[in-house]
Amino acid sequence: MNREVRLLLKARDAAFRSGDREAYSSARANLRKGICQAKLAHKQRIEEHFNSSDPRRMWQGIQSITDYKPPNTVPPSSTASLPDELNHFYARFDKNNKEISLKAEHQSSELPLTLSTSAVYSTLCKVNARKAAGPDGIPGRVLKACAEQLAEVFTDIFNLSLAQTTVPTIFKTSTIVPVPKHSTASVPNDFRPVALTPIIAKCFERLIASHLKSCLPATLDPFQFAYRCNRSTEDAISTALHSALTHLDSQNTHVRMLFIDFSSAFNTVIPPKLISKLSQLGISTSICNWILDFLTNRPQSVKLDNLSSSIITLNTGVPQGCVLSPLLYSLFTHDCVPVYGSNTIIKFADDTTVVGLIKDDDESAYRDEVQHLAVWCATNNLELNTQKTKEIIVDFRRTRSHAHTPIYINGAVVERVSSFKFLGIHISDDLTWSHNTSTLVKKAQQRLYFLRSLKKVHLNPRILVEFYRCTIESILTNCISVWYSNCSASDRKALQRVVKTAQRITGTQLTSIENIYHKRCLGRARNIIKDASHPNHGLFTLLPSGRRYRSLRSRTSRLRKSFFPEAVTLLNTTPPI
Repeated sequence: MNREVRLLLKARDAAFRSGDREAYSSARANLRKGICQAKLAHKQRIEEHFNSSDPRRMWQGIQSITDYKPPNTVPPSSTASLPDELNHFYARFDKNNKEISLKAEHQSSELPLTLSTSAVYSTLCKVNARKAAGPDGIPGRVLKACAEQLAEVFTDIFNLSLAQTTVPTIFKTSTIVPVPKHSTASVPNDFRPVALTPIIAKCFERLIASHLKSCLPATLDPFQFAYRCNRSTEDAISTALHSALTHLDSQNTHVRMLFIDFSSAFNTVIPPKLISKLSQLGISTSICNWILDFLTNRPQSVKLDNLSSSIITLNTGVPQGCVLSPLLYSLFTHDCVPVYGSNTIIKFADDTTVVGLIKDDDESAYRDEVQHLAVWCATNNLELNTQKTKEIIVDFRRTRSHAHTPIYINGAVVERVSSFKFLGIHISDDLTWSHNTSTLVKKAQQRLYFLRSLKKVHLNPRILVEFYRCTIESILTNCISVWYSNCSASDRKALQRVVKTAQRITGTQLTSIENIYHKRCLGRARNIIKDASHPNHGLFTLLPSGRRYRSLRSRTSRLRKSFFPEAVTLLNTTPPI
């Protein structure tokens, strides 16, 4: 819709009101011609953006044609008090914090962290100019454009803050923007509280985070797969499945998998407890005191449309949206480790899974582990949501001595389910992938509609292929190295049918699902081999010849077709790069 089309619309409507049939017919024909010309011009602009490597504007054009992924919007505020209600809801955990936040005494022999002007300048140059300004109102484009002039000034401010272990109040002031978790958000819990803080404060946090990571050993908390280099959801899922499948390869065994759900995990962190753990990890007293000051006495308000709440000062939690928050939460939970060797606790941010390997129906270690985890959560102020916590029991034995007894957490029974969506994929209690595959295929088929819409406006096939790879292929191949090799033949055909349909629409040859699987498997395996700190690095062992990897023993096809045995086979049969 452009200016010319609007004028033609008005001309057609005027001709209709005049009652002149000939004039109306001519105006209607002119409108059709004008719409076709406008569509052609819009198509050409999208292709120019693609050819000029401007993906943002290209995707904006595609979205305007297809209405693909319209943003979830906050429903209109019914009362002016809603922002205050949300602000108090997000601050509800602060009243349970009885800890006194006292800074540790500074050691005279310990020098505070000093940042260099070059490091600050480099950070300012990397600012995303399109990011929204925080409560200070300073836009990112100003910081980026004036990085050379501002670097020395902010270096002095940052170093003074570190020397005094005090964070300027404006740096930790946050405006909470409620982001709907889904399109039908209606109650406060349906909105995720994302903190909008000053962009310059994020630059400061980024420098502190880099220093913290350099102080920590690479082997710390190996089963935390989030916010770490060369770790992904695929690593977390494949680790859990390999542990389970290896155990199930033996006789008279079964596995119980407990998927823990926390209520607002980031918002319940107690700063003094976090600082105590950081100190035990060897983080300097000055940095610990600075982080304590950063997390306490934080002014917070909620902005909803044009309404703003009053300001509340918080002393609990790590604000979602801050650069430091994911790292601090990971360090806060690094001591959440299994007590028994037969259990594994796998973490991806606040998604926590307990894998209990049970033999001869002796579940005592698993049950003790769950109770120990509940006590650990209570001690660390993490609130277990037993209603959303689920359990899957994988038991392939034909004869069982008795039915499985449910697990209780804090007096509430944990629901046993036959399938659970774990980090984006559906795991079933029979470890088959039909449910997961059908879900992916259904979602991908829905997105073929958008591909057809782009085809109708005669976009360049290269843009159609780009859209397919970003929106359809990415769905079909989500965590593909984890589940594809154990898929049934019918499931593989269903996946490939979507690819063939997309081929007919785009008119180009697309990569098959099988080839993508092989490429992803090899890529992940080689990355794990290069990373000695990866928890699964030891599964790839070279034979004395130094040319092949030792095959992993497996009695059942389930284990043999899982990721790690398949990856070893592919490495041994694929010529080296």
